[in-house]
Amino acid sequence: MKKFYVGNLPFTATEDQVRELFTAHGAVESVAVITDRETGRPRGFGFVEMATADADTAISALNGTTMGDRSLNVNEARPRADNRSGGRSFR
Repeated sequence: MKKFYVGNLPFTATEDQVRELFTAHGAVESVAVITDRETGRPRGFGFVEMATADADTAISALNGTTMGDRSLNVNEARPRADNRSGGRSFR
């Protein structure tokens, strides 16, 4: 299983629309479109999880393509950095 990042999504994109886009390249295990905590509106990016071989195919096929009027950035997700300080340095 491989999780990857999908950036520059249209702000109107739903999880179902993203799933449909990636299903053309294999079985989609999960989709998460990230929303703003306060407004509940999509933030323009999300994550998709697929079998490794399908994910590699989808990343190659969809990176740089358009959804709506936006060019997608699709790449392997990086581990989240431990950023508990909110980016501030406390010395």
